[in-house]
Amino acid sequence: MAGLHPYHILIASDSFKGSLTSVEANELIAQGVRQACHNVYISCVAVADGGEGTVDAFMRQCKGDLRELSVEGSFGNPVKAKYGLLSNGAAVIEAAAATGIGLSGRTEDDALRASTYGVGQLISDALDHGATTIYVGLGGSATSDGGAGAFEALGGRLYAGDGRPVARGLVGLKDVKSLDSSQLDPRLRQARIVALADVLNPLCGPKGAIYTFGPQKGLQAAHLDTFESWMVRWAFVTQQNSKHDVSGVLGAGAAGGLGFGLAAFCHAHVEHGIEVLLRAIGFDRMLTGVDLVITGEGKIDKQTALGKTPVGIAQHACAKGIPVVAVVGSRSEDLGDVWEQGIGLVVPAVIVPATLQECISRIGMTLPIAGETAMRAFLLGQRA
Repeated sequence: MAGLHPYHILIASDSFKGSLTSVEANELIAQGVRQACHNVYISCVAVADGGEGTVDAFMRQCKGDLRELSVEGSFGNPVKAKYGLLSNGAAVIEAAAATGIGLSGRTEDDALRASTYGVGQLISDALDHGATTIYVGLGGSATSDGGAGAFEALGGRLYAGDGRPVARGLVGLKDVKSLDSSQLDPRLRQARIVALADVLNPLCGPKGAIYTFGPQKGLQAAHLDTFESWMVRWAFVTQQNSKHDVSGVLGAGAAGGLGFGLAAFCHAHVEHGIEVLLRAIGFDRMLTGVDLVITGEGKIDKQTALGKTPVGIAQHACAKGIPVVAVVGSRSEDLGDVWEQGIGLVVPAVIVPATLQECISRIGMTLPIAGETAMRAFLLGQRA
């Protein structure tokens, strides 16, 4: 496109949870960019960091087939879940397809009962279909069971002190005294499991799964110390069985500890979801000749700096000297850590005071305006 267009703009926004997919967000931002500059070349890349849209992002760039099956949902009810079988033989699973937070009432009872059993069923099905590498996106789950449900679905057994099985979900962890991994699916030893984390939290402690994410899933603040003690017990019992401690691995606390469970029982590598995706799709090659990168997500805040999509995009672009603007639904007041990761400007889509639902309903109008603002800011810089 050199010589035909003065600027090449690459747009790679994450989904806006509950309102837009990555593809939809990219297109709305592109509409705004064209309003600011007609003679411009725009390329759009679907991206995700292990949460919503991860399967779609891999499928769009790596090709393959979607598979749908009925698995056990967070609360034991059957749900239809899809995952991707890529043309290179790998499988891509989103934990949220079986255990999504959108399927929960976010009450404490739901948070206590939610299980990752369905995720284990998806992994088992991928093994049935010959996958030797399985990516498991950890974002957006309703669970806090430390991966215990997935362990059971893959052949493991959990026992209370009297030898009886324990209940599914976080509530069952209070009774776990021993576990048996002798019947785990033997194919797990040959497969490469990669857990795609969008956060870097460990399993336990002040920044762990219970204290950091439990309240978002419905756990009451007054009870967090008790629930944390159950998770610590789970980590101890698991360590006694596996003979190694992975509770401190960055990302072990993702998806309510599913990252921990996959690392402990499936020997999974817990990695930055966005980094794995960008490597898989050859993102650095896509940056050749690009003048500006526009990324985005629903809300940008301190969590963004811990490995979410906009920061992952910014780090790759900045390494090549390309400026980065984030177009977002909203932002927190303090973005100090985000600025340090290479994002040069944040443009919120909110243009008038509004409720969350009003903002979502207007996003088709406000996101192009934010995209236009981002492009005009870039053009202004070019004149300096």
